[in-house]
Amino acid sequence: MAKILIVEDETSINALISKNLILTGHACKSAHDGITALELIRSERFDLIILDVMLPGLSGFDLIKLTGDVPVIFVTAKSALEDRLQGLSLGADDYILKPFEMQELLARVRIVLRRTKRDENSFSFDNITVDFDSRKVFCDGSAVELTPKEFSLLEVLIINRNIALSREKLINLVWTYDYEGDTRTVDVHIQQLRHKLGLKDRIKTIYKIGYRFEI
Repeated sequence: MAKILIVEDETSINALISKNLILTGHACKSAHDGITALELIRSERFDLIILDVMLPGLSGFDLIKLTGDVPVIFVTAKSALEDRLQGLSLGADDYILKPFEMQELLARVRIVLRRTKRDENSFSFDNITVDFDSRKVFCDGSAVELTPKEFSLLEVLIINRNIALSREKLINLVWTYDYEGDTRTVDVHIQQLRHKLGLKDRIKTIYKIGYRFEI
């Protein structure tokens, strides 16, 4: 997966972002001020930088001018329209406001990495390969037919692997926020994925919460 630099001066937020990105398979480095971040950028190669705006030493808006061609996602409390426009005009690939939900950040990270070709376009485990571009799944080299929602659910589970997701969260990520159906549809689709791909031991039921894809 990707090597990501997290530049955030609030230690707890920095650690939380790092923990969740590592759980989903990424490698992370952390910096808590702009000067340290610049030193890391000049000495190491990164696939993505998650960058706060208000930093000691060197602001995020100043730092992004020195990041070269590395994709940047701003994660900041600066919500004014002029700040968002400035961040995007400086070349940021995305601009996320605090407070944010971790699943949203993980999804945005995935989108930027795929768009900038700095992440793999497929994911393989056991005897299964998932091709995200073609939205096809192969088991032992043979294609397995999934419905569009089944594939989207599998993709969300893979992106958020090793993280417990509630049924409500899965509804929001796969069926969108305006879905008016019952959350039991998640259970039906999970059972279909388990059956079609033999994922009984991979997709774990988390009591009173939802599901977790373990890899």
